[in-house]
Amino acid sequence: MDREFLIDLFADFGPVTIRKMFSGYGISADGTNFALSLRAGLFLRADEATIPEFEAEGSKPFQYSTRTKTVVVNSYWELPARLFDDSAELAQWARAALAAAQRAKVKKRPKGKKVVPKKPVAKKRAAKKTARRVGKAKRAHR
Repeated sequence: MDREFLIDLFADFGPVTIRKMFSGYGISADGTNFALSLRAGLFLRADEATIPEFEAEGSKPFQYSTRTKTVVVNSYWELPARLFDDSAELAQWARAALAAAQRAKVKKRPKGKKVVPKKPVAKKRAAKKTARRVGKAKRAHR
């Protein structure tokens, strides 16, 4: 699927941003990624509230294989094929996917992390130079 096809596909949903990602595109709205268009197909964001709808349609979660195993990504599910021909219903599914992505974003909000101050690089270099000078001075006095 190319960029123009995806823009047309989501036209009833509203404006989307399409960015190159992995082997395809990431599709987002309002700064939130809610769909992936990859070689394997088109996948919408899902969560415990929307997964039953995907299951009822016979959809499967996104998965990929590594050398040692198959990884199942349960947060993205394949778009039911019939929705490619029903832009109004696809827009409803896209809204549900965006809502699932927004719920996931709220769950992942980071708690305040402790910041450990780093020593400035210039001071480290100055300390090393001083140590070298002291070492040279000691060797010269022997």
